[in-house]
Amino acid sequence: MSLEKRPRKSYTREYKLNAVRLTIGGDGSVTQVARDLGLNKNTLHNWRRQYRQDEQDVFPGKGKLKPADDELRQLRRENQTLRDEVKFLKRAAVWLAREAHGSTE
Repeated sequence: MSLEKRPRKSYTREYKLNAVRLTIGGDGSVTQVARDLGLNKNTLHNWRRQYRQDEQDVFPGKGKLKPADDELRQLRRENQTLRDEVKFLKRAAVWLAREAHGSTE
């Protein structure tokens, strides 16, 4: 028996909101809506809890970055650029030192 991990499913913000609204609007119970959508009912309960805590900014996902996340991403890019530049300068310094000493290695 193989115990391979299945890839984790991801859902869009709109999908989650629509699923939660189906349960809030009285169209069905959490259990019924979860069954209809092919979700685990605990997943839907978690989405409902998150929705109640912050209706405006719930489920930010990849499409909606917080300012801190955006700044962190920018700083990481800048850090990588600086590392690349340092690596290049080190190589250039070695090359120039060899050229100055007339080394043929």
